[in-house]
Amino acid sequence: MKKLDKLIIRTFLGPFVATFFVTLFVLVMQFLWKYVDDLVGKGLDTMVIVQLIAYTSATLVTLALPLAVLLSSIMTFGNLGESFELVALKSAGISLLRFIRPLMVVCSIIGVLAFLFANYVIPVANLQAKSLLYDITYSKPAFNIKAGVFYRDIPGYTIKVAQKDKDNQTIHQVMIFDHSTGGGGGDKIILAEKGQMVLTANKRFLYFILENGWRYEEKGNNGYSVPGDMIRFSFKKYSKAFDLSSFAFNRLNTDLFASNQQMLNIRQLDLAIDSLQKSQNVFARTVNAYVTVRFPFFKWKDSAWAATVPPLKVKDFEEIVPEKSRHNVLDRAEQSVRETLSSLEAPTKEYSDKHSVILMHKVEWQRKFTLAAACVVMFLIGAPLGSIIRKGGLGTPLVFAVIFFVIFNIFFMIGEKMARSGVMFTWSGMWLSNIVLVPIAGFLIYKAMNDSNLFNKEFYFRIYQKVKKFLLKFRRNKFKKQPTI
Repeated sequence: MKKLDKLIIRTFLGPFVATFFVTLFVLVMQFLWKYVDDLVGKGLDTMVIVQLIAYTSATLVTLALPLAVLLSSIMTFGNLGESFELVALKSAGISLLRFIRPLMVVCSIIGVLAFLFANYVIPVANLQAKSLLYDITYSKPAFNIKAGVFYRDIPGYTIKVAQKDKDNQTIHQVMIFDHSTGGGGGDKIILAEKGQMVLTANKRFLYFILENGWRYEEKGNNGYSVPGDMIRFSFKKYSKAFDLSSFAFNRLNTDLFASNQQMLNIRQLDLAIDSLQKSQNVFARTVNAYVTVRFPFFKWKDSAWAATVPPLKVKDFEEIVPEKSRHNVLDRAEQSVRETLSSLEAPTKEYSDKHSVILMHKVEWQRKFTLAAACVVMFLIGAPLGSIIRKGGLGTPLVFAVIFFVIFNIFFMIGEKMARSGVMFTWSGMWLSNIVLVPIAGFLIYKAMNDSNLFNKEFYFRIYQKVKKFLLKFRRNKFKKQPTI
C-alpha cells in the first residue's frame, strides 16, 4: 500500500467512525421518541431499557452505515479540496479515480460486512428487540394511586383516596371496593379515615394499613333477588394485602416471534419462501379443481367457432329452453353462482394472505443486499461531491448528505411499499433507490473529473451577471429601434 492510499484511508476512517455513531444515536433517539409513551410509567428496570436500546441499535446499523459513508466521504474529500491537497494531487498527474480507489475498496469491505451483519446478527437482534418491545408495550403501568381518582388496575378492586401526602405513603379518606366473588359473598366495601401504603421488598404485595374505619360485607344472596345479610364491623387498625404480580414485567418465549421474516437469514428465508410457494401452488390447484368440478366449462361451439362453419346454426337460450322452464333454470344458475362465490370468498382471502406473506419474505431477502450495496453507492456520490464543493467540516457536507439521504430514503420506502403490495417486482422495488442514485453518482464523477463548478456560487454569479448584461443590452437596442415622434 502506498503512502497516498494510507493518507486517504486514515483521513476517511476518523470522520466515518464519528458520523456512524452520531447517525446511530439519532436513529435510536427517533425510535425512543416513537415508543416513549409505551416506556414511561411502566416501572422498568434500567437493565431492561439498556437491553432494548442495545438490540434496537443493532437493528439500525445497516441503515446508519450508508448515511455515515456518505457524510464521511463528503467531509474527507471536502477537507482535501479546501486545503488544496486535491489540486496538488491532480497537478502531480494523479486522477480522481486513482485516489478514490483505496476508499472504494474500504467501502466495498464495509458493504460486505454490512451484509454479513444483516444476515447473521440483525435477525437475532430483531427477535430480541421485537419480543422485548412487545412485552413492554403490553405490560401494565406501574402501581400509582392518585388522589381523587378511582384506581381500577388491580384485578377485582377499585380504590379511591381523597388525599395523598408528599411521602407517597400516607393516605386519607380511603375507599376500597372488593369485587371478588370468593367465599360466596357479594361486594365488600372498606372505609377508613387514614392509612399507610407499604410495599414488600420483592414488590410482590402491597399492604394498606388502615386506621379508624368500617367494613361492610353482604352475604347469602349470591347474586340472586333474595336479600342477604349485611355485616358491618368497625376497626381501629386493619391490614389489607393486594397482589401486584400482574404488574410484574414478564418475558414471553421468543420462539413465538421466530417465524417472522425479519428474524430469518438468507438461508432460512429461501426455505420459507420455497415452502410458502409450494403451499400456495397446492392451494391454487385445489381451488381450481373445485371450480372445475362445479362448473365444467367444456369447449362449447361458440359464435367464433360457428362463424368458421356456416352450414351449422347455433341456437340461443330462448330457443333451447322452453318458456315455462326459463325462470327455474335462471334461478338455479343464479343460486349456483352465489353458492360458488360465497364458498370462494374465504379461499380467495387466504390465497391473497399467503401471497402477501411471500412478498414480505422476498422483500426482506432483498433488503439484506440493497442496504449493503447502498454503502458503495453513497460513497460514489459523496467522494465526487466533496471534491466539487471543496468544503470541509460538518456544515456544508451535512446539508448535502441529508439531501441525498432523504432522496435515498424516499425512493427506498416507495419501492418497498410497491414491492409489498405487488405493484413492482420485489427486486426492482427494493433496488429502486440504488437505481435512481447510480446515474447521479456517474454524473457527479464525470463533473468532478472535469473540475466542474457545479456547486461554486461564483460560477452561478458570473452566469447571472452575463444574463443581466445581455438583458440590459437587449432593452437598449429595443428602445433605439423605436421611431421618434
